[in-house]
Amino acid sequence: MNFDTISERGLVMLGCGRMGSAMLQGWLGSGLSAQAVWVVDPNPSDWVRDQGVHINADLPDAPAVVLIAVKPQMMGEALPTLAGMTSPDTVFVSVAAGTPISAYETALGADRVIVRTMPNTPAAVGRGVTAIIGNENTGAPDLDLVEQLMSAVGEVVRLDNEDQMHAVIATSGSAPAYVFNLIEAIATVGAEMGLAPDLALKLATGTVAGAGHLAQTANEGPDQLRINVTSPGGTTAEALKVLMDDQKGLTPLIRAAMQACAARSREMAE
Repeated sequence: MNFDTISERGLVMLGCGRMGSAMLQGWLGSGLSAQAVWVVDPNPSDWVRDQGVHINADLPDAPAVVLIAVKPQMMGEALPTLAGMTSPDTVFVSVAAGTPISAYETALGADRVIVRTMPNTPAAVGRGVTAIIGNENTGAPDLDLVEQLMSAVGEVVRLDNEDQMHAVIATSGSAPAYVFNLIEAIATVGAEMGLAPDLALKLATGTVAGAGHLAQTANEGPDQLRINVTSPGGTTAEALKVLMDDQKGLTPLIRAAMQACAARSREMAE
């Protein structure tokens, strides 16, 4: 991965919690020099302190990228830290859910290059999925740079418009929690059916992880993969009668959950 531009001008991270640390780990592992990174965080973790990056030091005047990774409720206090960065070439990248591009334009200036992203927590193991969308000032080279950065922790997709971000949050940003809850549910019921809790959890976790990998790498779609494992009149078919019920099955339940998630995203953006 080519980090020449960032190495020359620097990368500033406003906030470096779990998501920021996951991305930083990916970048350092891909060849970015620790001396090219400035972290602004009141309580950096021991791991961050051990990486050799600049911590709460004087910031470069015109960094290549500023990553904004603080929680939405902390934006008002954190963004003034960036007021002195006036270079038109600096790309401001947000990873905060619920904060629209317009909020950054108001705080930083309408002429700034701002890219909003939505990564998810599997980025911590290099298996994340990140959606990106830039404002009107964002050029193709800017998006290419952000895509390069986010590719260090997984896949990257580009959106056509910012309004799609609400669906992205419901589909991938918040969705790891749905999967974790599915693992919990399978393990809980497995234990209720007589398995030792740790064995039930191991079976549930391994099955979900394996099925996800198969779905990602197989030439067939998930519908055909489901059919492949379902023998007519067999045990899986009986389970799917419940899960695929049009009224009370998994799809209407997931639909309700995702709609609630997207609605909350829209509320937070107002």
